[in-house]
Amino acid sequence: MNYSYKGKILISTPDISGDLFSRSVVLIIEHDENGAFGLILNKKNTRMSKKFENFFDFKIEVYDGGPVDNEKVFFIIKGEKVSDSYTEINEDYYLTEDIEIIISKIMNSQINIENLKIFSGYSGWSSQQLDREVKRKLWTVVDLYNIDYTLPNDQTLWRNIMQNLGGEFLLWANAPEDISLN
Repeated sequence: MNYSYKGKILISTPDISGDLFSRSVVLIIEHDENGAFGLILNKKNTRMSKKFENFFDFKIEVYDGGPVDNEKVFFIIKGEKVSDSYTEINEDYYLTEDIEIIISKIMNSQINIENLKIFSGYSGWSSQQLDREVKRKLWTVVDLYNIDYTLPNDQTLWRNIMQNLGGEFLLWANAPEDISLN
């Protein structure tokens, strides 16, 4: 491995598969010689959102982090670290799986829900797999430093990033969801 995509954003290339990665924006949390770990930022999971609403008396959205281990829950938090068990994303954001601490902090109003994003599952790649997928142009790697990882995002995030990249990406941004209709 010559290069790490840790901290980078992956933008999926449009395809006709219609799978979870279609039109996805993925934040890469870890990437080394053993593989890569990331979370999809723009795919909501209504089933898990309903489960979480049982814990709280307000609406909460959960996102599909990826197709791996969907019962596992991850949290991206903006601001102060509220758990001793975390992975730093950058100086403003960190990731934790410490569900008991997070729920307790939410219930006691020690975490503002706007500074939190919940994910079910994750995206994982084996050694060199992500490098091969980038080389085959299944993903475009983007350096984005001004994105709020905790914002509620949907497909407009993918489209907006594609439009900002310009060129052929602008064509993809304006293509129909089912590109076979184009």
